[in-house]
Amino acid sequence: MTDRTEDDRPSPDALLEQAKTDSRGRLKIFLGAAPGVGKTYAMLTAGQSRRREGLDIVVGVAETHGRRETEALVRGLEIVPRRAIEYRGLPLQEMDLDAILKRKPKLVLVDELAHTNIPGSRHPKRYQDVEELLDAGIDVYSTLNIQHLESLNDVVARIANVRVRETIPDSVLQKAAEIEVIDLAPQELLQRLNEGKVYVPEQARRAMHHFFSPGNLTALRELALRHAAERVDEQMLSYMRTHAIQGPWPTRERIMVCVGGDPAAARLVRTAKRTAERRNAPWLAVYVETHRHRNLSEEAKDRTSSALRLAEQLGGETAVLIGEDITQELIGCARARNVSMIIVGKPRRSRWRAMLRRSLPDDLLARARPFDILVVSGDDGEKPAKVARLERSIERSGWVPYALAALGVAGATAIAWVVQQIFDLPNASPLYLLIVLLIAIRFGLWPSIAASALSFIGYNALFTEPAFSFNFGHQQPVFAIVFFLLVAVISSNLSTRLRNQVDASKRSARRTANLYDFSRKIAGAANFDDVLWAVVYHVAATLQGRALILMQRDAQLEIVAGYPPEDQLDAAAAAAADWTWRQGKPAGRGSSTLPSSAWLFLPLRTVRGPVGVLGVQIEGKDKLLSPEQSRLLDALADQAAVALERSQLAADIEHARIQAEAERMRGALLSSISHDLRTPLAAITGTATNLAGLWESYDDATRQHLVQSIRDQAERLNRFVQNLADMTRLGTGALSPKREWIEVSAIVASALQRIRKRTEGHAITVDIGSPLPLIHVDYMLIEQVLINILDNACKFSPPNGPIVIRAQSADGRVLLRVFDRGTGIPEAERERVFDMFYRVNAGDGRSNGLGLAICRGIVEAHGGTVTAESGENGVGTCIQITFAAGSPPPADAADTATDTEARLSGTKATPPGKISQASAR
Repeated sequence: MTDRTEDDRPSPDALLEQAKTDSRGRLKIFLGAAPGVGKTYAMLTAGQSRRREGLDIVVGVAETHGRRETEALVRGLEIVPRRAIEYRGLPLQEMDLDAILKRKPKLVLVDELAHTNIPGSRHPKRYQDVEELLDAGIDVYSTLNIQHLESLNDVVARIANVRVRETIPDSVLQKAAEIEVIDLAPQELLQRLNEGKVYVPEQARRAMHHFFSPGNLTALRELALRHAAERVDEQMLSYMRTHAIQGPWPTRERIMVCVGGDPAAARLVRTAKRTAERRNAPWLAVYVETHRHRNLSEEAKDRTSSALRLAEQLGGETAVLIGEDITQELIGCARARNVSMIIVGKPRRSRWRAMLRRSLPDDLLARARPFDILVVSGDDGEKPAKVARLERSIERSGWVPYALAALGVAGATAIAWVVQQIFDLPNASPLYLLIVLLIAIRFGLWPSIAASALSFIGYNALFTEPAFSFNFGHQQPVFAIVFFLLVAVISSNLSTRLRNQVDASKRSARRTANLYDFSRKIAGAANFDDVLWAVVYHVAATLQGRALILMQRDAQLEIVAGYPPEDQLDAAAAAAADWTWRQGKPAGRGSSTLPSSAWLFLPLRTVRGPVGVLGVQIEGKDKLLSPEQSRLLDALADQAAVALERSQLAADIEHARIQAEAERMRGALLSSISHDLRTPLAAITGTATNLAGLWESYDDATRQHLVQSIRDQAERLNRFVQNLADMTRLGTGALSPKREWIEVSAIVASALQRIRKRTEGHAITVDIGSPLPLIHVDYMLIEQVLINILDNACKFSPPNGPIVIRAQSADGRVLLRVFDRGTGIPEAERERVFDMFYRVNAGDGRSNGLGLAICRGIVEAHGGTVTAESGENGVGTCIQITFAAGSPPPADAADTATDTEARLSGTKATPPGKISQASAR
């Protein structure tokens, strides 16, 4: 039995994704290019077939549009009745989602997946209803036209000159377990249109001159077929990963090109692009990062980054693989992506190197047998790789490592000589090997090779016979010295490789930690400005330079954040930033566009479009970003764009919520005003008309009654206008209580006096504990609060129902309660009754207008609280007001008693020389 390799195992990610989908229902979409191709007919036909198989199936919604052959397919299927919804006075119907969930069939048919539900439904879109059905484990068959996909909205608009308003996210189609394309040739569809099988004749004629032209239908048909093919291809790749099928399955050509740091990298990318275009195949460019990546020159690293950027600009995908076996990494990626052809460059290598080790193309030809390999010739003008690496190593490290290697070997020689003279050391080679390993770990390969050569010379000259000579007395020392040299070279090479791998791991860990730290910062940002600050600060700290973000405001780019703070750019930098914004490409220092600028600008883009421009400046006149820094900056820019878009979306959602709430409030205000103004005005108008026309026929008592009725309605109208004024003052913060020390009994008596006509027919009981502490409040405002609460109690109490006013003190507070005997307010809605115009959905169904909202605003302005509770013995409602109790200063005690007596008698007394706050107002 052979052991399974890692590539033979199923992909863990694919297995997890399959486990998630197994717990949900399966979605099958019947996809068409245009209305009338037969999607609903095909869905109902499939449903009938499944019914005959004994499957539990229901119809959630099926739009037959009066077509007899389609209506015939509905017969025999259980139909869930639609839910009736009234919208703008019209009775409409929608799919009853709750009824289907309660029925819980195995399969439900839901037509027109992109349909927009009637306002008031649980979800705004029908596809969201379908997702809830899938989450409940119910399979769904649905229909969709290709023009309703969100990503194709602009494409369809250019093709048909029609902007489709009802769209669904592409993810809905991607999550579908099965897609069946309902294809119909354009001429056959036009024939069905002429026969009236799609629209009525007049509507069909208009459609043929606009949307249903042969060119439009052909283009939409290609879109549908292409999109379905891509989805099927994704499903095939997922199946291969889940079942550990190595592939490739040549169902569709895919091309992969391997690039590196050599000058031929850009030519390889262009070759892959041309090959993919000729074969109409997708393609990707990959780079395998090994331990040797650290030893590459900055020029080579830059060529690698440029090649990957070129691949993205030419429409290909890019990927960076990390590993030591380049061939194995390429084969693994090719199998995972179902690649059919691999393109590599032909390296220029010495004959000795070619004899010792196979080149990458040769290794691929030997090991990647299922794939086609295209080898592209290299650049004849480039130096051999070994010579170039040696030159780069010497140029980068300088003479210091080689000098230290020589000193180390000299020191090891001296120590070995002294030890041998004292202890008769049999073999000095381990000491030399130790020096070689130390040099390799600290300085790399070539200084350790130099140390190996010097060790070979020292060991041969001093520790082999004859001493102080390079001649060999017999053959045994020759083999020992040669083996010593080989061991030294191999050890130095292995040590250098291990060092480079550790360095690569550290760089990768630093890059990952940097990106994680950045994502954590922007995720924790509370608002848009915090996100901007987090982005510029992190980028500036990472690159040890300056950073700023520009965004379009009033049709021009403006600096919205900078670190250190920056408020203007010079002409060259401003031109580079504007070019980046308009073209969506980097510009400025170190780029190929406007490189004279001191700043480098990168576009911040998402799938929705441009978000802004990120500018960076590295300290130093001639210093540019390294390729490593460029890759990190690209990753930071992508995350920043997503974070900024997320913040903008959150702000847009909040703005839309506020707008919707304002619209709701406006409608409620107009409704309340129309009712609360119309009722007293109608009473005043009717009474005044009767008085004017029948004045002489009425006796004095009747006349007095009618005049009092007019006065009462006018007072009611005045209270409503006063409520509006108070609400406006509360909203603008202009309401400032003018406090004085008042007894609760005085406020209750005054309020009952003012609202006596409104409380006629109700038994009013006042129960005020004695003695009660004074409260420091604005007398007139708290009186208005009590009037509003009493008016509300009268409104929702039954005729002749009792109303109880009870006041008491407890724990340094004064509690004022008003009880009514209405049907009460449900506990879940007792807090919301203090919202403006909120209507209780159960209980007494009260709509409180502005009254209770104003009460809460005024009471809270005094530092108190107002709450709604259950009435006595659980019957009716209790509105409770709580104030902090206190006592006035001694100088004000006599004035307080005098004012209380005056208010109880209906007049307000003011002692000589004192103007009370209430009278001053």
